[in-house]
Amino acid sequence: MDDAIKSATREFVGKYVRNRELADSDDLFASGFVNSLFVMQLVMFVESELSTPVADEDLQMDNFRSVDAVAAFVARKAAATPAA
Repeated sequence: MDDAIKSATREFVGKYVRNRELADSDDLFASGFVNSLFVMQLVMFVESELSTPVADEDLQMDNFRSVDAVAAFVARKAAATPAA
């Protein structure tokens, strides 16, 4: 599942960071390739495409800083959610 999350996140980020090869660990915000509007789009992507609710307390840059960070966040949220 982690690979699928990273792949989907890479594809999403690629729509905004064109003509750049970013590693999964690269800091999207420090790179200067994205802006503050991108953060909200990324949060909406995580909620809608990765089916992971983002609570107010989850709105920390470290959760969305890189492809790896998004995958780790989604995994933590999935582990904290009881199985139906």
